[in-house]
Amino acid sequence: MNKIIVFLLSCFIVFMTFFSPLKIAYRALKAHKVRSALTVLGLLIGVSSIIIVMNMGQGIKGFVLKQVEIFGSDFIQVEVKVPSTAKNSSANAMNMAQGVTITTMKTDDAEAVGKLPNIRGYYAGQMGQAILSRAGETKTAILWGVSETFFQLSKIKIASGREYTLEEDRSETRVVVLGNTLKEKLFGNDDVLGQWVKIGNKNFRVIGILEKQGTGSFYDMDSVAYLPLRTLQKQVMGVDYIMYFTVYMKDKNLAAQTAVNIEETMRARHKITDPKKDDFAVTTTEEAMGMINVITGGITLLLAAIAGISLLVGGVGIMNIMYVSVLERTYEIGLRKSVGATKSNILWQFLWEAIFLTFMGGLIGVIIGTLVSFGAFFAAKSFGFDFGLKFSWPGLILGVGFSVITGLIFGVYPARRAANLDPVEALRYE
Repeated sequence: MNKIIVFLLSCFIVFMTFFSPLKIAYRALKAHKVRSALTVLGLLIGVSSIIIVMNMGQGIKGFVLKQVEIFGSDFIQVEVKVPSTAKNSSANAMNMAQGVTITTMKTDDAEAVGKLPNIRGYYAGQMGQAILSRAGETKTAILWGVSETFFQLSKIKIASGREYTLEEDRSETRVVVLGNTLKEKLFGNDDVLGQWVKIGNKNFRVIGILEKQGTGSFYDMDSVAYLPLRTLQKQVMGVDYIMYFTVYMKDKNLAAQTAVNIEETMRARHKITDPKKDDFAVTTTEEAMGMINVITGGITLLLAAIAGISLLVGGVGIMNIMYVSVLERTYEIGLRKSVGATKSNILWQFLWEAIFLTFMGGLIGVIIGTLVSFGAFFAAKSFGFDFGLKFSWPGLILGVGFSVITGLIFGVYPARRAANLDPVEALRYE
């Protein structure tokens, strides 16, 4: 019985040791509402920024990965590359952006690679851009010339009509499959199948309409016009080369070896002996996913770090506010110590003020950041970017945890200064 009483008394003492300073801290903050609100404002901006950045980063990452999955998870991409540059290097990207054209990749290369043991199918592709017009309506659209196997191998489906055939591709027939948005822009609600649309200065017959895809790969996939590959090459662009081809594997567990076989086949066909001079790049799905994770993760962390600077600024603000608070209440501190308050009581009183301010800033910041994130997702969806609702728990932990730690770090010095005040000197302060 005595042990229980001692335990209960100990719990009561511990409770009062922490509760009493907390109660006093709350009253002090309540007495200076404007100052407390301004301090909380600086912190909630930092926390909400981190929440928004982390949530958006997760959403964009999922969005990009979803776009890759449209084409399957068992493919290998082979695309042109500037010789003597790495496939993922800035030098290659810069050269391609500046208009360097690699003309060495042909449809025959895709056919040769398509005969490798682990390949079950392939399609080759070329891209261009042109103005499509019909009955006074015009629309600048991306032209995507692909082999007829594209529609069977990818997850892009025809909503109405049909895809073009191998015979139409080989004979360079002027037929086109329109994206959903492109069809609505040019034809509205009219029956489009069998109608004619002008691409450049040539007429093409519409034979199919795609299911709605949404936005991906940095352009609106519903505003794409799909043409037979050879038709785009000869009838529109006047070229005989391709930009890329995609092969699909029988066994995706053999992706690494298959990629090596493709590289060997391409080097033999292009008479390349030095791998550094490759005019092509081979990328597996795993590599593509890895690059996406690295890029989106790096960008997200960079933006979160930038947003975190505002938390540091908020922390400095807390230290200044707490320092001023100590000066203003020096006499009060001396009076409390003279009637028995310990250093620990005074220390925790001011620490609780700092923690309370940062906790409130973190809590409100999480709420605002979450609401803004969801608002941004819905706004993006209205423009065709379906990011999906993604909530980042690491962002929540980082935001709230960092805010509370900031309060502790920047609140310790003023709190210790208050705790170490000599009661006699403090009573003389006023």
